[in-house]
Amino acid sequence: MTHPDEMVRLEREGWDALSTPRGADFYQDVLAPDATMLFPGIGLLDRDAILDAMRQAPPWQSYEMTEVRAAPVAPDAILVTYRVAAQRAGQPPYDALISSLYVEHGGSWRLAFHQHTPDPPSGEAA
Repeated sequence: MTHPDEMVRLEREGWDALSTPRGADFYQDVLAPDATMLFPGIGLLDRDAILDAMRQAPPWQSYEMTEVRAAPVAPDAILVTYRVAAQRAGQPPYDALISSLYVEHGGSWRLAFHQHTPDPPSGEAA
């Protein structure tokens, strides 16, 4: 079985890729065929919509992952959770709680589900 730390590495590689104009190219290989992502203000996206949104979004200028945890939730599934503080050029900071579920698919690990939950600044009620 793959060690959960490998999924954390894959998650960081995804942020690195999305910090360039070629993020969708990275995720073309990483997304599971039936991948779903859930974003506040956007809703649920399927694989095609995910890749299209990645192609249209400006690259991240910076990001920092903290409170990173990864654990198997089934023999063929690993859940990665963390806080992210990120920013795109000319846009306000973006703070969110993230969860990513990786599943083994055809001998490789693929991102099956990814969710962003807004993380209010410390001291503010959710």
